[in-house]
Amino acid sequence: MRILIVGAGALGGYFGGRLLEAKRDVTFLVRPKRAAQLAKTGLVIKSPLGDVHIAKPPIALSENIDGHYDVILLGCKAYDLAEAMESFAPAVGPNSAIIPVINGMQHIEKLVARFGKQRVLGGLAIISATLDGEGTVLHLNDRKLLTYGELDGSRTPRIEAIDKLFAGVAIDANSTATIRQELWEKWVFIASLASVTGLMRAQIGDVEKADGAELGMAIFAECCAIAAANGFAPRAPALERGRPMLTTAGSTLAASMAMDIDRGARIESEAIIGDLLARRVGTANERSNPMSLLDVVYIHLKSYEARRLREQAS
Repeated sequence: MRILIVGAGALGGYFGGRLLEAKRDVTFLVRPKRAAQLAKTGLVIKSPLGDVHIAKPPIALSENIDGHYDVILLGCKAYDLAEAMESFAPAVGPNSAIIPVINGMQHIEKLVARFGKQRVLGGLAIISATLDGEGTVLHLNDRKLLTYGELDGSRTPRIEAIDKLFAGVAIDANSTATIRQELWEKWVFIASLASVTGLMRAQIGDVEKADGAELGMAIFAECCAIAAANGFAPRAPALERGRPMLTTAGSTLAASMAMDIDRGARIESEAIIGDLLARRVGTANERSNPMSLLDVVYIHLKSYEARRLREQAS
């Protein structure tokens, strides 16, 4: 199977590098700057699970995509989705399977509108990785999970083929019949974590030390209520994982959105919080308290974005 990895950042670089390590047919779709960097240094992964160096990783620019790909792994920020879709569109054929690993749910609808529901799978990744100044992929712990599945939950020949594709690769890849449920559960947790650590500009342990654990639980409850109103109430294991992660004393956990705010970067306010609020229609939370905690979070994030744009323009 031909695999196109859209981007060679921390996520795409790690998963693509591991696939190449296992001798899979992988090409990275990159921008000119990253292409030059990879040509100079190769693809380098530093990981507690073993380092990888691919001296000459196969790369392509959008304008020289040479045909259709069987699997397209898409990992980008939600605000870059329109540009990303434009870049890999020439690689999408009648039987291509697009696996997006993007925060929220809105991206699924946009991909389906552009490429058709028959070409879009659901996907999520759990990995802690970053790029250093030299473009090296730094894998920061032992988590390397990639989950995917048909949006209707069916077990199809292409899912079986993708399962075989990942067999023997140093990735914890698995297919699921409940990908929509799992996407909502991840969204609820990410939105809660981003809300607490972004609003307080602090790690979970700092918020807990300030007697703020109740804040985390209140925001988590609001997010869970929205998911439930949309038919995807988080299951017991997701609740049992999420609650302590939002309240643990001494925890250094903080959302990537909070870290982006700290460095004055662009954030996924719409995909993570705005779109969640847009799906609140009909929930008890909306009827009883229009100015909810999530509303306050959203105002905070949009105020940050307005200030950021103003400062960039001055």
